[in-house]
Amino acid sequence: QEMVKPVFVTGIGLVPVTRLVATSLAEMGAAAIKKALEHAGIGPKVPTALYVGNMMSGMLSNQQHLGPLLASAANMNGVEAMTAEACCGAGGAAVRLGYMAVASGLVETAVVAGVEHMTHNSTAEVTKSLATASHWETEGGRGETFVTLNGALMKMYMDKYKVPHRSFAPFSVNAHQNASTAEHAVFRSLLSEEKFETSKVISPPVQLMDASPTCDGAAAVVLSSIPPQSSSQPVIRIAGSGAASDLLAVADRPAPLHLSAVAASAAQALGQAGLTHKDIDIFELHDAYTIMACLSLESAGFVPAGQGLDFARAGGIALTGSTPIATFGGLKARGHPVGATGVYQLAEMYLQLSGTAGPNQVRGAKTAMLQNIGGSGASVFAHIVRRE
Repeated sequence: QEMVKPVFVTGIGLVPVTRLVATSLAEMGAAAIKKALEHAGIGPKVPTALYVGNMMSGMLSNQQHLGPLLASAANMNGVEAMTAEACCGAGGAAVRLGYMAVASGLVETAVVAGVEHMTHNSTAEVTKSLATASHWETEGGRGETFVTLNGALMKMYMDKYKVPHRSFAPFSVNAHQNASTAEHAVFRSLLSEEKFETSKVISPPVQLMDASPTCDGAAAVVLSSIPPQSSSQPVIRIAGSGAASDLLAVADRPAPLHLSAVAASAAQALGQAGLTHKDIDIFELHDAYTIMACLSLESAGFVPAGQGLDFARAGGIALTGSTPIATFGGLKARGHPVGATGVYQLAEMYLQLSGTAGPNQVRGAKTAMLQNIGGSGASVFAHIVRRE
């Protein structure tokens, strides 16, 4: 699809991902937005729209209407402001809204922010709130959680391909390795395969080290049809955008191990950008669970079905591999502040493509795909960014 205007990422703002730190939605969101505006070299009155990604503020903080809340907190009062909701994919959905607004020509400069505040609530409250991303009538309302749903997918995969649980270790080990040098990551410690395999079983076969943590955080980006005016700033453009959905209940899907919305959104983004998988230097995927990382690699077309574990074991997902993932720790170790994750991904890919990723730099990276998933693959948003 030919869009009217190009869409450039001209500024980013990251708040360190935390757990059990006194903060608020407005505080985190405003901090990220102000950092992004400062990085872009513009004032708060330049953008005319603010799109916010969030999942659980109404359930966990009794606060909906985050658009005007964050606009006021960031001195952007008066702009078009709204919240995108696609559960765990809310950040990617907000990026999609910002992209379409700027690409259409209706908005010249927009801010996209993602924010989630979770750890001030009990584990039971957070677990129930997260389960609302499932099909409540047949899943969440009957006691299913995302741990059990991903456990079912993992068992299905293990049975089909005759692989043991320890085969998934490289995904978590790689994530912790990369997070250890990422200043905004919540988990900075290394993880051994032994610690992975001996971690607590939380819902067979899922163990603690398969899963991303509950945490808090916020990230923001500035999108504009006007490229950076300073020669010192890299020109980074969103070259492709895709979005797709799948049946909400996992049991209703004819082939649960093929994430059809992951495949469709990736194909759309690649098609719009005029690229192939061989052109992608980084695939920043949605590794909420190790099984989801494996299925994303396969369903998006980077490796054939059933070969994701071998690919990871051989080092293909490392910073020096052919398809690096979780380059700053991913959801597993950078952390998964749910509605903010998709915006963290875009900000991190800006760092990669601008050559400012420090010890996490993927050498020579010029093109990256990021993909944010809602639920167990029911809504998926993919974007491709390139350095011009």
